[in-house]
Amino acid sequence: MDWLKIVSVLFLLAMAVIIFPGARRAVKEAPKGSMQDWMGYIVPMAAVILFIILLISMV
Repeated sequence: MDWLKIVSVLFLLAMAVIIFPGARRAVKEAPKGSMQDWMGYIVPMAAVILFIILLISMV
């Protein structure tokens, strides 16, 4: 390994150590989604999936 790879790995590890506590706190304090929130996500995703299936079946 050359020095650039070693420094890159050390930088990535340092970034993970710095970001991890904030990300863990954000996940813990995030609001829980209601059924209406989930339906607002599921309906468009289902439409996209059905559209992709339609495109694949047309080929």
